[in-house]
Amino acid sequence: MEVYICTTCGPCARYPNEREMTTMDTRRIRWIVGTESAEIARLERGMSELLPPTIWRAALPMRRVAARLLADAGLVALLLFASAQTFAWWRAWVLLAVMLVVRGVGAFAVARVNLDVLLARVGLPLQGDQPMVDRALLLAVLGTGFLGLPMMSGLDVFRWHVLPRPAATVSVIGLVLFTLGWTLKNLALRTNAFATAEVRVQRERGHGVVDAGPYAIVRHPFYAADPLILVGLGLWLESYVAALAAVVPVALMMVRLTLEERLLRRELPGYEGYVARVRWRLVPRVW
Repeated sequence: MEVYICTTCGPCARYPNEREMTTMDTRRIRWIVGTESAEIARLERGMSELLPPTIWRAALPMRRVAARLLADAGLVALLLFASAQTFAWWRAWVLLAVMLVVRGVGAFAVARVNLDVLLARVGLPLQGDQPMVDRALLLAVLGTGFLGLPMMSGLDVFRWHVLPRPAATVSVIGLVLFTLGWTLKNLALRTNAFATAEVRVQRERGHGVVDAGPYAIVRHPFYAADPLILVGLGLWLESYVAALAAVVPVALMMVRLTLEERLLRRELPGYEGYVARVRWRLVPRVW
């Protein structure tokens, strides 16, 4: 088996005689990416002895990330087109394309610095030791927001017609908000190595207070992206009903955020000082 060493980290003292490669040379790492599942498991066990972490920790897991992004887009597409009962909805196609591109680019940006937190969010959002209340709130936010609003938009635009459609300018603003929301989520994940879906203090990973980047402005930028995404989705798809209904998942998210803050203030050292420095939870000078 040929072993290639990445040149981006400088000379490799441990493997000075191996052939060199660049991380972007996909032809040379195809033997890793294209391996069957059983072989991948074997490679993962012994890879740390063969390659520097910059190669095997990035090449193998990104397949899982890509699969999750495609699965999310596929689920949203199913809800959109099933509720609309047509594929001839160009705004839905644009929404899906923007979501895939922004999330895909963001995933690669996050993987460069916080691969572990990205992988922690690839699996199912519910964890075995997750408190029941947190499970219920998380499912409620997903069900009423990221899953419910696409379906509501399709029903309203093609069947209900409850309210007049937004003006073209308002609709475009919605797409901008949607894009900014996913961008903010990516930035939060890139900044905070502890931003997993499960609400808990990660003592085994040396959990500490993060106050850089967007966390220097608001204490929960990842949650702050939700209103932008959900309201923007409804406006871009020309459904005021869906945009207004976003108040339900946003309210549920705020309840979850409040419970999370109680936990962090009680168990995370330094968080009280962080609260004193950064006053705003979601929106500066509002809340």
